[in-house]
Amino acid sequence: MALSEHQERRLEKLRELRSQGIDPYPPRSHRTHTAQEALDRFASVEDGLGGEHDSEPVTVAGRIMTIRDMGRSIFCTLQDGSGSIQLFLRRNDLGEEAHTWFKRMIDMGDFVEATGHLFRTRMGEITVQASEVKLLSKALTPPPEKWHGLSDVETRYRQRYADLISNEEVRDIFIKRTKVVRAMRSFLDSRGFMEVETPTLQPLYGGAAARPFTSHYHTLDQTFYLRIADELYLKRLIVGGFERVYEICKDFRNEGIDGRHSPEFTMIEFYIAYADYNDVMELTEQMIVHCAQEALGTTSFTYAGHEIDLTPPWPRVTLRQALLDATGIDYLEVRDQKELYEEAKRLGADVQPADVWPRIVDELMKTFVRPNLIQPTFLIDYPVALSPLAKRSPDNPEVVERFQPFIAGVEAGNAFTELNDPLDQLSRFLEQVRDREAGDEDAMPIDEDYVNALMHGMPPTGGFGLGVDRLVMLFTDQQNIREVILFPHLRTKTTGLGLADALEPHISS
Repeated sequence: MALSEHQERRLEKLRELRSQGIDPYPPRSHRTHTAQEALDRFASVEDGLGGEHDSEPVTVAGRIMTIRDMGRSIFCTLQDGSGSIQLFLRRNDLGEEAHTWFKRMIDMGDFVEATGHLFRTRMGEITVQASEVKLLSKALTPPPEKWHGLSDVETRYRQRYADLISNEEVRDIFIKRTKVVRAMRSFLDSRGFMEVETPTLQPLYGGAAARPFTSHYHTLDQTFYLRIADELYLKRLIVGGFERVYEICKDFRNEGIDGRHSPEFTMIEFYIAYADYNDVMELTEQMIVHCAQEALGTTSFTYAGHEIDLTPPWPRVTLRQALLDATGIDYLEVRDQKELYEEAKRLGADVQPADVWPRIVDELMKTFVRPNLIQPTFLIDYPVALSPLAKRSPDNPEVVERFQPFIAGVEAGNAFTELNDPLDQLSRFLEQVRDREAGDEDAMPIDEDYVNALMHGMPPTGGFGLGVDRLVMLFTDQQNIREVILFPHLRTKTTGLGLADALEPHISS
């Protein structure tokens, strides 16, 4: 890649700065106030100033986002992590030499430190009247203009740093994401849960229906897998005597990428002993409401044009009834795989002749039920074959005590009354093996160590997993999961001549 004309000019300025004995990348800043702290300070003392400058000088630091050269004076917008503040650089304050130097050497995108007194301009803007300015970091690439149109979407994801520089809306998404995760922790911590860490590299994957990423562990000469879920390890901790545990972690699934799926994503899972899925439903409502209140300041928001109200209690609808209402199919009556396939195909579901019975049921739900679950709803009581880790209902052994929360047609999580019968669990694992042999690549393998853990005894337990990325999508009205992941995965681009080749001559010179 060739350097742009702007980059070449900035490299010339870099050489000139060094020839002047100025370090364009000094190791320290002496900032006394963030932009927001400076604004707050002036607002707190302004009434007593009588229109004069604040007597206490401040030193602010940040990136120069705009420059307006008025001849003998310059107005700049300085942005830091807290916000932005205006700088006023007057020749009489800086001196002729420093004022001229700033005009020649400072560009938009550069980081500077400015010291001066605060005042309010005639236009009403709180401003630092700078008496001293110091360069903190010379930007060799100009800041981007506002991104527009779909043609720039891939560039935004590949160069998220540039996206964050130019788009305040994008920064706000990730600020909200941080608030959501913080709220999850505070909610569970306040209820006696213990945050734990379980292995990311696992000798056997499980806890979900998905294909794993594999890796070879050379020292052990053994295949390991990036976890697809942390469920089975967390339940081992319940067996070991911890009664309330949770983990916020990265999971990895070797599957396709679309608006709601990423191969690397963030989950929160929690497990609570002596509880069932009814208890977990109540806790889920409370936690999601708490997250919305902390991140948005409200329990109502708009997603994809829908006004969503999180106020509990949320409706509980059985999967059987929801499918019956939407399709006329009663899956407890249609047990034959071929017959169910033909019915699903007739209705227009995306199914294949080789799909196993539980996968067809799942596809029917995704096609005909999920899009219509706009207000928060719990879909409950799934067929046993679709839920290999959930406990059977004592009222109907053909279904399990499982629920999924849906909001605005988005599947936000998954939860069970956990299966704690080791023999039933082994039977379910064996059924998964048969499904795999029938062509279901996502079916789980047998985890004999987990069965062995259950043989030590696990108390009645309720568990829940929620996709953090999807919840943030809902709260920020984003339809693509990549918008809420700072550095989403993309196919690597090969561009021929690289940046290193273009810059190397400037290093030697």
